[in-house]
Amino acid sequence: MTLDQLAIGENAVVTAVGGEGALRRRLLDMGITPKTSVMVRKRAPLGDPIEICLRGYELTLRLDDAAKIAIEGARV
Repeated sequence: MTLDQLAIGENAVVTAVGGEGALRRRLLDMGITPKTSVMVRKRAPLGDPIEICLRGYELTLRLDDAAKIAIEGARV
């Protein structure tokens, strides 16, 4: 499962960060690393972007970027 498929209010743990080059480096620099717990807080009215909560702060990601982040253990 990937982060873009997570429903609002669900928690999960990041298992892998995909992408290449600068995109992957940017995601890792923002704190999205394996074994990090994330929760989807809200979605924009048209579904893109999404706001996630991780490491005590909120982060907004485009769905294209969120699709490159593998997660497991989705739960409400």
